Amino acid sequence: MSKVKSFSVGNGDMFYIKHNSDNFTTIDCCLSDDNKEKIVNELKKESKYKNIRRFISTHPDEDHIQKLDYLDEKMPIVNFYCVKNEANKSDITPGFKKYCELRDSDKAFYVSKGCERKWMNISDETRGAAGINFQWPITDNPDYKEALIKAKKGESPNNISPIFTYKLENGAHFIWMGDLENEFMEKIKNEIELPSINILFAPHHGRKSGKVPKEWMEQMNPNIVIMGEAPSKNLDYAAYNNYNKITQNSAGDIVFDCIGSKIHIYVSNENYSVDFLENDNLPHKYDCYYLGTLYI
Repeated sequence: MSKVKSFSVGNGDMFYIKHNSDNFTTIDCCLSDDNKEKIVNELKKESKYKNIRRFISTHPDEDHIQKLDYLDEKMPIVNFYCVKNEANKSDITPGFKKYCELRDSDKAFYVSKGCERKWMNISDETRGAAGINFQWPITDNPDYKEALIKAKKGESPNNISPIFTYKLENGAHFIWMGDLENEFMEKIKNEIELPSINILFAPHHGRKSGKVPKEWMEQMNPNIVIMGEAPSKNLDYAAYNNYNKITQNSAGDIVFDCIGSKIHIYVSNENYSVDFLENDNLPHKYDCYYLGTLYI
């Protein structure tokens, strides 16, 4: 069994994967004074018996690195995954300062399409792989190079976000796209082909500006699209009309229990419901309420 959690942190992103191997992965950081202790304590508890721990940073927007310094202080980051970049900002927050420190240190592993690493996607006799694979960036792509230059100049780093997947053998398949913007994705949509997916975390928190190209949606054909916590007026429900959706604004925390060919889904809002999941009549857990089960 593995567990994927998407935290409800307001206007931002933060996830973890408790793998069915000796791996634990945290994705992005959006902590506040109100939630930082609770979330970090949960991360410590869930990763306690995992010997390989990594942090994947999609990009250094503040809502993805907020209080990264606090996380590193309480739970030291020893494996920092990010794209190779020189992003700058006029407003140097403690989170961005820590991001740059980790990015430019020997703790950094620079990700790109098809990159390999023990025990990210290579197993050995010691332990199994985490099942994480990067589909993007292609580092010599001219549009990507332009995005890196803009980030270096202090412009938005949204389009240096990588695309990566987490897949269990014969089981659930998830994909993250950071805050990639629609205009940029349209430019690069023919550069890569994406795999079939069960769970898509909509880029840019589900905003209209992060609408995924039709071609990619057809390739992935996700069972469920997770709409993030952008303001409701900015969410692009129409872009995903033909797909089942869970909206984090309403659902709260979302937990995915991945067991064989099933994904049991739990949410922290007991009043949230959907009509597209099977009912396995499971008890509530993880301080969340059982929403239903996706058969894959």
